Amino acid sequence: MKILIADDEPIARQVLREHIESIPMLEIAGEAGTGAETLACIFELKPDIVLLDLQMPELGGLGVVRSLRGSGSPAVIFVTAYEKHALEAFEVGAIDYLLKPVRRERLEKAIAKAARQLQSAPRAVPTLHKVVGRRGRDMYLLDPSEIVAFEADGDLVHVVTGGERYLSDHSLKELLEQLDPRSFRRIHRATIINADHIRRISPLSSKRWLLKMSNGYEAVVSKRLGKSIRESRW
Repeated sequence: MKILIADDEPIARQVLREHIESIPMLEIAGEAGTGAETLACIFELKPDIVLLDLQMPELGGLGVVRSLRGSGSPAVIFVTAYEKHALEAFEVGAIDYLLKPVRRERLEKAIAKAARQLQSAPRAVPTLHKVVGRRGRDMYLLDPSEIVAFEADGDLVHVVTGGERYLSDHSLKELLEQLDPRSFRRIHRATIINADHIRRISPLSSKRWLLKMSNGYEAVVSKRLGKSIRESRW
């Protein structure tokens, strides 16, 4: 099983890493030090289990879990120095709640519990409530509803919102697999649009239609696809 370690304290991550490396059949998928990094790692690495600190910069552990939905989300084991959030942790679907310093025996029991749950339910691709966009060294948590389109330009993928552009770490294929198919449609090889932002559909020719989006963004689609979008959204 692949484990993602998410904690803003390097020493805490080291302790968990050493425990995991000593337990057979476990693999460290990666490490994250902030809530935004955790979401990005879940998106990219698709771990089976996340060892998640409750208090992290940018977005706490509870916020990370609330940003995920779907039966395919990884199993979450909270790791924290405080007991006061235990009830809330279980309410958001955590498998277990470990107090620091974490003992290996206690961690093994929590992972075994998570493994049983993963085996009892088929994996599905999670749909994210948040998309991570980058600008320079900063990361932004974007609500899918504010995203107008995704554009591929060679190896780069741009996230287009009402008034801003960001870079995504993921391909259009990966994004399309993670986002709500009722809203996000791939209209051709280099573009995904959010159909909720379409404001006008106009015929260009007998075979092509023009989509006008809420921020002025324009995209050309086939007549068949334009008709399909129109019938499904309006």
